[in-house]
Amino acid sequence: MGFLAPLTGKLKSWAEPGLNGSLIWRDRVNAAGGIKVGMRRYMVDLVPFDTQFQPELALAGVRKLINEDDVKFILMVGGNDFTEPVRKIVNRHRMLVATLLPSDLSPDAPTLVAPSEVHPIYNVTGVDWLKRHDPSLKTAAMCAQDDLHGLPSIATYRAAFEAAGISLVAEHLFPIETTDFGAIVDKLLANDPDILCWDTAYEPFLHALTYEAFKRGFKGRLLACTCDNYEKLIARTSPEFMEGFVFQFPDFDDERLNDSQVNFENANEFYAEFCARFPGTWSAVSWEYASTLELWKMAVQRARTVDPFSVLAMMKFGGVGHHAFGEAVWWGQELFGIDNALVGDWPVVMIENGRARIQEFASIIDWWNRHKALLIHHMRAMNLMWDQQAAARVVSP
Repeated sequence: MGFLAPLTGKLKSWAEPGLNGSLIWRDRVNAAGGIKVGMRRYMVDLVPFDTQFQPELALAGVRKLINEDDVKFILMVGGNDFTEPVRKIVNRHRMLVATLLPSDLSPDAPTLVAPSEVHPIYNVTGVDWLKRHDPSLKTAAMCAQDDLHGLPSIATYRAAFEAAGISLVAEHLFPIETTDFGAIVDKLLANDPDILCWDTAYEPFLHALTYEAFKRGFKGRLLACTCDNYEKLIARTSPEFMEGFVFQFPDFDDERLNDSQVNFENANEFYAEFCARFPGTWSAVSWEYASTLELWKMAVQRARTVDPFSVLAMMKFGGVGHHAFGEAVWWGQELFGIDNALVGDWPVVMIENGRARIQEFASIIDWWNRHKALLIHHMRAMNLMWDQQAAARVVSP
């Protein structure tokens, strides 16, 4: 399998920990005798390629993995790495590729799937939970980096705030090269919001923004998609300031991950092994690529082949799948033009007494059924719907 992702730079925390989690999966599978394909067993391996989040490197990487390394499956962060040239090569080879960014999905990429993460759609659950548990929240201010992770998340949070009756009083998009976040936080605080939302800011951005809010004495609620290495933020700010920070990714020592609905096997043991082998590097994605690989392995064993198209058919057989957090459905036709996202429940997480703890497993589908018109409206307003993206690809030189 290929691992095509930025292993250095600002997105390192959404790739390298995922590679490390995948290595744990690989070692466990091989220790158990490998993968059975038909009547034979095979050892598995991962071939990483560092894209540095640069389009030309992503293109070179996908060519190498397919043409030289003969991989049967590719794991990606997606977004700016999944360029049109990369899409064309994937289609030409009918290669099975998994992305962490479902907004990459479209009918013209039939072998691209999002089986572990449904970013940014799950972010609606955090807003919904906050409003239900604190009805006094009325206003929010939000910012994000101006790229293919930040923009779809902006649209999703807009829809979620509107559905919850929370007014968005400030919004700011900043270039990915930004290093000074004090002025941004000043603008967001100008209208005294109840909530500061960091959208899907990368770890260096989120840490800088949170620290600037702390320095300015912000007393409201903090909300974001992720909060990697939150222990460092607690040490840099205070336990009181970080208490109640809501985001979407639990530590896997959480007891709720032993609930009967959870399909990630021995989550607590996985977390302990990860922390022992790769101390201080647990992040939102540490488990996600491993979860995707497990779905791939099960599909390979049912298909009795590693042929990517056959494995995809078995992965989606019956329209349901065993997502890490429970049974889920292959979904996305209305939003992505294709049912290639595995969507079900997602955890809402809050920092309590210095630890990230699951508050509930919330249904993304239930929210969608009540508010899909809002989300489609905001995605379309930002030219992010799959048909708009496809049209832009056609007219691009």
